[in-house]
This record gives sequence, C-alpha cells and structure tokens, in this order.
Amino acid sequence: MWLNKLQIAIVEKDTDKLDELLNTLPEFKNKEEMQKASYLLKEAMVLLLKLKSETSASMKQIKKNLEFLNSTQSNPTNKLDIKS
Repeated sequence: MWLNKLQIAIVEKDTDKLDELLNTLPEFKNKEEMQKASYLLKEAMVLLLKLKSETSASMKQIKKNLEFLNSTQSNPTNKLDIKS
C-alpha cells in the first residue's frame, strides 16, 4: 500500500504527499519490497531535484523581470519640488 502511494505521489509530482510518506516509512516484508522502495525513493529524489531546479530558474527569471521593470520606471517627482 505504501509503495503504491509513493508511486502515485511521484507520478502526480505531489511533494506534500512525498513528504508525508517519507515521514512514515513502513517496515518492508521482503527483499523485493525493499528494492522497489529503493528504486521509488531514487525516483522521488530525481523528481525533487528537478522541481528544485525549475523553482530556482523561475525565481531567477522573476528577479530579472523585477529588475527590468524597476529600471524602466521613471523616478517619481517629489511633490515639494518647486522647480517644475
């Protein structure tokens, strides 16, 4: 059951469910279950690293966009500026 839930969480890219499942590791009944769990945990790690990389790239792009927007805005004039 746990292995199936882990597999579904990986396919759905559900990080909250992955976290929940990793915090409740069961005792495996045989070597085959352990091997399957090992494989799925490696896949979960690959998924999390990929999502982390995508998030980092998105954050960098947002930062660039904000810098661009800030550089294109005109400086607001001071309301007390009597030279105008």
